[in-house]
Amino acid sequence: MGFTSFEGLRNGVAGRGAAGGSVTMWVLASALSLVVGATGCGVQELPSEEQELALHTQERAVQEDNGLSLNGLSLNGLSLNGLSLNGLSLNGLSTTNFANWFNGNPAGHEQLMRYMVRCAVPAGQTRSFVNPSTGVFYTWQGGLGLAPSWASGAPATVVEQQVVSACLAAHANNYGLHISISVLGRDANGVDIPYTADELASFPRKESCFFGNVFTSEGLFAGNDRNALAAEESTSRPCGLRGYGALSNAECTQLKRIGQCEQHCTLDANGMYYTQCTVNGMQYRPLTTRMRPQDVHRCGDGVCQQGESCGWGVTADSCLPDCGSCPAP
Repeated sequence: MGFTSFEGLRNGVAGRGAAGGSVTMWVLASALSLVVGATGCGVQELPSEEQELALHTQERAVQEDNGLSLNGLSLNGLSLNGLSLNGLSLNGLSTTNFANWFNGNPAGHEQLMRYMVRCAVPAGQTRSFVNPSTGVFYTWQGGLGLAPSWASGAPATVVEQQVVSACLAAHANNYGLHISISVLGRDANGVDIPYTADELASFPRKESCFFGNVFTSEGLFAGNDRNALAAEESTSRPCGLRGYGALSNAECTQLKRIGQCEQHCTLDANGMYYTQCTVNGMQYRPLTTRMRPQDVHRCGDGVCQQGESCGWGVTADSCLPDCGSCPAP
């Protein structure tokens, strides 16, 4: 799911059905094919839903928009809602356990499902859900197809849990902004995510590696896949690149920093992405992301972007030229 930025998390409601929708509605729904984010000075208007869908149909849907807000979402223990056992199918989405989990935080969990389906389910497929408590009908679009068995209704394997977790982490953006990224790696079956020379040219800057398992208590991890950001640099992806010595970001406390990816991960033979990462004695299937040059901001470019702060200096966290001085307390 490059997982994606928002003006906010659109709720993705396609229509309404009667509470406790019938099996017929489920069959029809399956045949039919996230919380407004904070905005900062200089953040431009975000693309429309139609523009986003058009982007995801280009070049095999590998150029992703990130924007999954982890704020307020409890990711650990996703298996408790039954999804990891019942799969992303009618059986998985029609259980009482899933409905109870979903209604614990409808806005946040709708956004999470939007990205989970995008990560796990192949492009051209959808997954639908009729909320038995409200009658609201949701449809979520597939995209990367990283978990083929789980998407088909089988229990999620450990590798499928890992690669979907990595995908969610890669799409995380607690600012709620849509920023295009390139996602590289392998699916749960070891098949490369397709990419083109044009994609690599459009996203030439290496960013990060992401991995972990949110279906257990192992958590999520991220590292730099290039030199750390300079003091005057920043990005609008708070869970991605970090600066020298910066092991965490207050805007993305849900991911644990590991420093440089190369210290924990193994590159594929072509050096394009990481195939395995190891932390705390556990091995994970990671995903690797790339960025556009314009999405690395520099204090002094005249625009106050998300990730920069007011102040009296020329560093990203105190950028007088772009963001001005901070008001007196």
